[in-house]
Amino acid sequence: MPTVLIDADGCPVVDLTIRLCRPLGVPVLILCDTAHHIEREDARTLMFDKGADSVDFALVKRVRPGDIVITQDYGLASICLARGARVLNQNGLEYTAENIDGLLETRYQNKKLLRAGKHPKGPAKRTKEQDAAFECALARMLEDM
Repeated sequence: MPTVLIDADGCPVVDLTIRLCRPLGVPVLILCDTAHHIEREDARTLMFDKGADSVDFALVKRVRPGDIVITQDYGLASICLARGARVLNQNGLEYTAENIDGLLETRYQNKKLLRAGKHPKGPAKRTKEQDAAFECALARMLEDM
C-alpha cells in the first residue's frame, strides 16, 4: 500500500493528514529534524539531524511510486514527482509536471531578490479556506490510491 510522507518541518497540516488517512488505513510517515520534533498517534515519526536538507534527502530515499508526499518545498516536490509520487502542498496545490517548472523558476527569482537585498513579502496567516482546499485535494488523492 502506498504511504503518505510528510515533510513536517514547518508543515501546518500534519494532524489533518493523519485524520484523513486513519479511516482508510493509509500509513503516514512524518519526517522532521531535531528542531521540529513532531510525534502523533497513528503515524510513524523519523527524526534527522538539523541541517541543510537532511529531511529532504531522507524523504527522497524513502519515497516510492504511488506514494503521496506533503511538502511546500518545490525542489523536493520536483524530485518526488520524478520518482513517481504524487505531491501536494499544505494549501491543496498538487505539484505536477505541468506546473513544477514555473514554480521552480519563481523560487529562483525570489532567491535572486534575496541575494540583492530585497525581501519579498512572507506568507499571509493560514486560513480555513486553505485547510479546506488541502482536505479536498488530499481526499481526492486518497480515493485514487
